[in-house]
Amino acid sequence: MPQLPRAVFAMNPVHLPELFPPRLMARLRSLARIDPALVVRDFGDDDVAGALAEAEVLITGWGCPPVDKDALKAAPRLRTLLHAGGSVRDWVGEVVWERGIAVSSAVGANALPVAEFTLASILLAGKDAFRLRERFRAEHVFPAIGDHAAVGNVGRRVGIIGASRVGRRVLELLRPFDFAVSLYDPYVDASEAAALGALPLPLDELLRTADIVSLHAPDTPETYRILDARRLALIPDGGVLVNTSRGALVEPGALQHELVSGRISAVLDVTEPEPLPTDSPLYRLPNVFLTPHIAGSLGNELERLGRTVVDELALLGAGLPLAHAVRRADLVNSA
Repeated sequence: MPQLPRAVFAMNPVHLPELFPPRLMARLRSLARIDPALVVRDFGDDDVAGALAEAEVLITGWGCPPVDKDALKAAPRLRTLLHAGGSVRDWVGEVVWERGIAVSSAVGANALPVAEFTLASILLAGKDAFRLRERFRAEHVFPAIGDHAAVGNVGRRVGIIGASRVGRRVLELLRPFDFAVSLYDPYVDASEAAALGALPLPLDELLRTADIVSLHAPDTPETYRILDARRLALIPDGGVLVNTSRGALVEPGALQHELVSGRISAVLDVTEPEPLPTDSPLYRLPNVFLTPHIAGSLGNELERLGRTVVDELALLGAGLPLAHAVRRADLVNSA
């Protein structure tokens, strides 16, 4: 019987119990030789040098140090990297791809709660729930019947920016509802957009014609400030911006100007900077629903990420291809 591969954790150890609760940890230890008490925070740490020297599999998560040339020098036998988190774009160095190390990520599993959060935000925004809640808290009376004329989700126009993993899942979740959905993504052609249930539109036209705009593009040099002052001004009066992607996609000053004016509303799970300064008006505006970056996996949702890693390890042991393998080219349009 072949010997189990030697594996090492590299992440902030605070996440370990939620990613791998006891039963899942037991399964993991049946598939690899791994010490749950040994968690790498620094690839240059002498205390972990012996384990890294033997490591064939690196199981990473949030708080993992950059996997660069020095990391691979410390782990010369490494052949597989399994990430119990989202995108690996920012911390897996070019040397990993150059050395042919197989990389897998639970980014697909992490996309699920983000998409669910987005769907809830879109539905509540369409009912004007955020504004009406603030009004109800202040006035303690029901609004007049006529005040609801513009409220509702029948025929509501939803514009999705980015057919990333999250964006695609949002499009899937929107299908049962009576929305008119449009999509902007330069990597998606008309036939693929139609298959996703959306009308492909140029970005400016999507912004002009959407009641609710939801951001799902990756954070890249090409998408930096993709919503600047000019484009934010294209969103119709009374429109809603939902951002569960990254704050860098939106020009902060221009967004604050639009929100302070009351012309549009926003559901913001991400901002720039993050968190906002304590004196930011966005904390107090009635037309802003601000949450502390909670759309991604939290609490019991983290186990789904750990389970993805363990399932990949089982495939590895059986000599089968990884189900969630990441290629360098995949990172161009992923989120």
